[in-house]
Amino acid sequence: MSMTIYNWSYLYKAKVEGGLDFATLNVLSFSRALSVKQGWRFITNSSSFTAQLLKARYNRRHYFFEATLRSQPRFRLEKHPGGSGGVGERVWWQIGDGRITGDWSSYNSKAAAISFRLQLAIDISFHSIVVESDCKFVIDKLKEEANLRCSLVDDEEVNDNPIEQVRLTVPITDDPSQPVLTFRTWVLGLASCVLLAFVNQFFGYRTNQLGVGSVSAQIVTLPIGKFMAAVLPNKQIKIPLTRWSFSLNPGPFNLKEHVLITILASTGAAGVYAVSIITSVKAFYRRPLHPLAAMLLVQTTQLLGYGWAGIFRKFLVDSPYMWWPENLVQVSLFRALHEKEKRSKGGLTRLQFFLIVFMSSFAYYVLPGYLMPSLSAISFVCWIWKDSITAQQIGSGLNGLGIGSFGLDWSTVASFLGSPLAVPFFAIANTLAGYFLQAPSQCFFAFAYGLSFAALTSTISHVVLFEGKNIWLMWKKTTSAVKDKYTDIHTRLMKKNYEEVPQWWFIAILVVTVALSLLAVEGFNRQLQLPWWGLLLACGIALVFTLPIGIVQATTNMQMGLNVITEFIIGYAYPGKPLANVTFKTYGYISMAQALYFVQDFKLGHYMKIPPKSMFLVQFVGTIVASTVYFGTAWWLLTTVENICIPELLPDGSPWTCPGDDVFYNASIIWGVIGPLRMFGKLGLYSNMSWLFLVGLLAPVPIWLLSLKYPEKKWIRLIHMPIFLSATAGMPPARAVHYLTWGAVGIFFNFYVYRRYKAWWARHNYILSAALSAGVAFMGIILFFSLQAQNIYGPDWWGLDSTDHCPLAKCPTAPGIVVEGCPAVH
Repeated sequence: MSMTIYNWSYLYKAKVEGGLDFATLNVLSFSRALSVKQGWRFITNSSSFTAQLLKARYNRRHYFFEATLRSQPRFRLEKHPGGSGGVGERVWWQIGDGRITGDWSSYNSKAAAISFRLQLAIDISFHSIVVESDCKFVIDKLKEEANLRCSLVDDEEVNDNPIEQVRLTVPITDDPSQPVLTFRTWVLGLASCVLLAFVNQFFGYRTNQLGVGSVSAQIVTLPIGKFMAAVLPNKQIKIPLTRWSFSLNPGPFNLKEHVLITILASTGAAGVYAVSIITSVKAFYRRPLHPLAAMLLVQTTQLLGYGWAGIFRKFLVDSPYMWWPENLVQVSLFRALHEKEKRSKGGLTRLQFFLIVFMSSFAYYVLPGYLMPSLSAISFVCWIWKDSITAQQIGSGLNGLGIGSFGLDWSTVASFLGSPLAVPFFAIANTLAGYFLQAPSQCFFAFAYGLSFAALTSTISHVVLFEGKNIWLMWKKTTSAVKDKYTDIHTRLMKKNYEEVPQWWFIAILVVTVALSLLAVEGFNRQLQLPWWGLLLACGIALVFTLPIGIVQATTNMQMGLNVITEFIIGYAYPGKPLANVTFKTYGYISMAQALYFVQDFKLGHYMKIPPKSMFLVQFVGTIVASTVYFGTAWWLLTTVENICIPELLPDGSPWTCPGDDVFYNASIIWGVIGPLRMFGKLGLYSNMSWLFLVGLLAPVPIWLLSLKYPEKKWIRLIHMPIFLSATAGMPPARAVHYLTWGAVGIFFNFYVYRRYKAWWARHNYILSAALSAGVAFMGIILFFSLQAQNIYGPDWWGLDSTDHCPLAKCPTAPGIVVEGCPAVH
């Protein structure tokens, strides 16, 4: 917070003499105008510094700012005992049965007139906004009942986003004149997209897998873009047979170009789920598959989500309450890379901070990534009790409960659960609570699936109970009050400066994609086994779940998967068809995931003020190009490498073992050949697991009822049953050490630092996350290509072991069982 102080001589000096001319100012009107302005700020930002001071002074016991009127509210007027300016009355109100919301009547005869008028404005404002839920009505009441003449500040100058993390991170400025779809954007963006898609798919089939994320392209393309801006001529190039032309160099390389380049790169880094179907058919089932059918499968599963995104974008993008926490990491990184700021004495600019952390992370990762992999999982309990099976099962972070285990490696923190610095504290707390209660049961295969059933149904009921009213109001959008309530500075700027994407664009993609999907499944001798009704059912499932799962992800940074429920449904409806099972799963699950991927990127463009049509075009082109490259690379390897993905048939030393693809193949056997009827139905051992559908559906109800009964206890609404029930969805491959280290880092930064050092957190938290991830990514790439791809590893010593040195954690504890390397239990 900044403050400017002027002396009285300057305030009273005439304007013609360079002063503010307070001598001729109507101080009464001026103070009233300030009061209304501050009262309005309380309505739009109840967590402001001034609001908190007044709360501490006048309303310590209750949270007045979020009070709601119950039936038959009572109002009365009181005479103010003193004060100047002719104001003699104030509004004081009670709630329901007469219990006072808070003690707001402690004024005395020496109270300043401006403080009194401020209180009057606040009282009337909150009375009006609670009763009418109409911002315009509040303004009218302020003018009428308080008899205040004022000019309100322009809404677009106020950062009225309701989420504090967004207010602290996202700028409220925009320059619509900046070029976006430039020659540099397309060249660097498409090159990054193609390169990342090829590298990720090519090395995805190898024993030593390599995953290259978009952050690598995000950093590398910055100096290349600036170099192109410095050396390319600004000559206009005319496109033949059209009226269009473009410039090779439209000016300095700007932030908006960089955002779009990164979006294109991210489409290449995201992967294509449907390629696993092609791999299963060609490599494992050894069945023929028409290349056109395979190509259509890849493209349609990626593009189908655009239709769902178009339907729900007004809820998931325009609403300021859908804030997509992960995007704030990108916003902070872009600002650090592009905004020029002056370094304070003894401090660092955001770019300097990023570079220092980046280089430190880059250099440090040589240790856990090459020289000392044991740093990734440290289980000191196993070092103390080297001969105890029980102790090692309790202390092992990789094969046990992980009590006391931790990792000194950023990839341990963020590789499986994402960066905890981008996850709100309440989501971290719910995840850890669910982990501690559920993790001991994860050894049971059926219970893991049962929890996924419960998590999915709880998502629906949670969203209906806690967000249903808001969704309905946003859907209607019939009054200005509703429109104003669900907009903020960013939405207003976007609607003012840019045209929206026409709805028919999304509808057209949806119609064409569904038609091509029908061709893929019904044509080509039905090689994919899925009938037309199965495709439409998969589309229906994706349509139903996109909004509730999107709301959860947009507020918690956690996404529920539809993979299990889709396998479950088609396994019952169409048993004995493994390819139909995985095809149904891909259309149902991935189209929803792609829709959320699209709206998340659209929200990033929303924050960075990218023209929506440009964002749409870049995503659409990037999706088609990336899908084509992924398919082409996979088809080339599957048809040229003999016995690919079958390690026992490959020559010694062959790298084409396809680690991970066998999991997809095994799932097709479990759900498509064996089927859920033999596991969770009347023929199975785990039929009771089906009750977890109902358990999950009812789980949020008690939380909702408690939040209604005790509205002043805000922590109740933060109990998030979908997150709680899906806490262990990442296990495996995530292990105890990943959860514990992730949680510890997240609590430290998003609870302790956020509350105690908010200024530091606002400036550095998300940049820290981006820098740590970027350093690990670049060093990982260098280590892979320079050493590991050549089978060159570090020196043979104790720290080179990639385990946590808990060899007994896998040993049986039942007496009489003999396992090599394990002590006998009697």
